[in-house]
Amino acid sequence: MSTAVASGPRSDLLVRTVAGLALMTLALFAIAFGDYCFWALTTAAVLIMLKEFCALLGVSGWPRLGAMLLLTAVFVLAQPGHQLIAALPAVGVLLAIAALLALPFAGWRGAAGIVYAGVPGLALLFIRDQYDGANLTLWTLMIVWATDIGAYFAGRSIGGPKLAPRLSPKKTWAGLIGGMAAALIVSLAVASWLHTPIRLAALGSSLALLAQGGDLFESWLKRRAGVKDSGKLLPGHGGALDRLDGVVPVASVVAGLLLVGYV
Repeated sequence: MSTAVASGPRSDLLVRTVAGLALMTLALFAIAFGDYCFWALTTAAVLIMLKEFCALLGVSGWPRLGAMLLLTAVFVLAQPGHQLIAALPAVGVLLAIAALLALPFAGWRGAAGIVYAGVPGLALLFIRDQYDGANLTLWTLMIVWATDIGAYFAGRSIGGPKLAPRLSPKKTWAGLIGGMAAALIVSLAVASWLHTPIRLAALGSSLALLAQGGDLFESWLKRRAGVKDSGKLLPGHGGALDRLDGVVPVASVVAGLLLVGYV
């Protein structure tokens, strides 16, 4: 009995690690090749996120399918060949129109899902479309990865007071601090390696805080729906939302900073 209990966490960590490395490799491949490769992966991830978001909020059947078709149309117009993604505000208007069109048949929940999944997806496409887009995209995603890994190990090894027990009973203040510290270290290291602007790299901890906020929001959605994971797509990780919840605010903010000329 004790052996089974002891091997459980190790087995779970192994599955999470292998699946996580596979996802990172896929993301790195798409970032490196860019253009349609990155667009296709981002679009697929966004549509899966919308499907899971709708499921958590009770939108199913034709309303969910209609919302997914509307979001697909937005990303088709934002594909590399159209060059529309370079004008992020214009694509934002298209996304808003898609959300408004979804209201009559999918309700506010379906419309909210279009915005929730669509904004970070378009933000990532915008970041990758920049002159130094590959490096900026890699840096953005590594901030989120570092936050997740730092929070996971700090929370498990240190424990202590809970961060938001009503939303996510396993998250601790130690995990939050560990995630912020890991994000700052990785942000500065990767920025030095990729020559990312230092004023952007210094935001590592702040962006980690946003990533944790995105994680807590998704935890609230799952608690509201009475489920443990947003889906079963990824072994040891749950659904796409479970892995990309931190990307939602981080990618959106980084794209906003680029848009206003912070970098």
